[in-house]
Amino acid sequence: MTVALHGTGIVHLQTEVLVAKLEKSVRIVGQSRIQLGADLKTQYEQGASIRELARATGRSYGFIHGVLTEAQVSLRGRGLPGTARSAAQSG
Repeated sequence: MTVALHGTGIVHLQTEVLVAKLEKSVRIVGQSRIQLGADLKTQYEQGASIRELARATGRSYGFIHGVLTEAQVSLRGRGLPGTARSAAQSG
């Protein structure tokens, strides 16, 4: 089953997420940015990393981080769960 979300290019294909490339150097503002933030928030909360979202959209890590921050997402710590680095950070 394929479902497109709000015209931002984010498409769910079973558990895999495909995100259409966003045009570079085009400012995303207003309602479009709010909607993009909501869509990226959903994907991030389902486990996608900022780097994965950046690659999928063709935008920078900093752009995705900023949009997620604006969407009031609680960002995860660095490292994968269960690794020595993440265990040291949580303890």
